Amino acid sequence: MTAPDPDSSEKSSDATVLPQPPAHKGAISKSGIILGPDGKPCRSCNSYRDMANMSAMLTGGKSKSTPLSAVVSPPPQERTDCPPDVEQLGRSTWTLLHSITATYPTSPTPSQKSDMQSFLSILSRVYPCWVCAEDFSVWMKQPANTPKLDSQEDFGRWMCNAHNEVNKKLGKPEFDCNFWKERWRDGWKDGRCD
Repeated sequence: MTAPDPDSSEKSSDATVLPQPPAHKGAISKSGIILGPDGKPCRSCNSYRDMANMSAMLTGGKSKSTPLSAVVSPPPQERTDCPPDVEQLGRSTWTLLHSITATYPTSPTPSQKSDMQSFLSILSRVYPCWVCAEDFSVWMKQPANTPKLDSQEDFGRWMCNAHNEVNKKLGKPEFDCNFWKERWRDGWKDGRCD
């Protein structure tokens, strides 16, 4: 099975093609599994749970009309020797991004600002989950969401707000951005990080 070509006049009835950057062609199947450019499920775009549920639906004799909630499996154990799923990749990426903001200069030079702008732009094009990459790219292009790179404080709050936007979309709680320095730079005032 291969992902449909978005430029082709023939569209597969099994997948919906989403707009992506040129390097990330893929699709979303009717079952909601995100496919990579090779037409196979994208490990970086789906959670282990999504993949296990798809497998259960395919091997458990369930019909396509069976609701996904009827075959939902429990969360799998943490896997340290497998390719990361979308959740592990996301947690690791946010850790990296927040750590970068915590070490960003308090008064960056024009060159440092330019480097960071380039990094964020490139990240939004090469991130392994093409759906996530496209979403981040589109979000950053909105005038109110352009990266704030004039100071460490501005960048730290901007990154916290970017993370909260993703949390909202995923139905997760938002983080109070007033505490971004304690969480990502200095450690909590109660000393638990010392």
